[in-house]
Amino acid sequence: MPPIGKLDRRITVERMTGTAKNEFNEDVQIWTPLTTVWARRRDASDGEREAAGQIGATLMSRFVIRSTSVTKAVTPVDRISYRGIWNIQGIKETEEGRNRFLEITAIKDAD
Repeated sequence: MPPIGKLDRRITVERMTGTAKNEFNEDVQIWTPLTTVWARRRDASDGEREAAGQIGATLMSRFVIRSTSVTKAVTPVDRISYRGIWNIQGIKETEEGRNRFLEITAIKDAD
């Protein structure tokens, strides 16, 4: 179990709640905060990818949070807001005590 002092980042988990039209009549996703919690962040990897002739950098991190009824409802279609937007790749229970902590693997553009 991580000591309380190790949960030193304040993150917000957001959920898409609908769409709206922008000034160009394009659909824009609306994201609403689901919960704000303390977390521990550990960088897992970084890398580059090439798509459509452009090179971009990514960063993958793991966020450990307390397991609650709200955080257990987080899914990979949600996202994390912490110094940018992180797309959730996966969620699992940690080895640090059953039903006590969750580990969220997330990725963001490092650009």
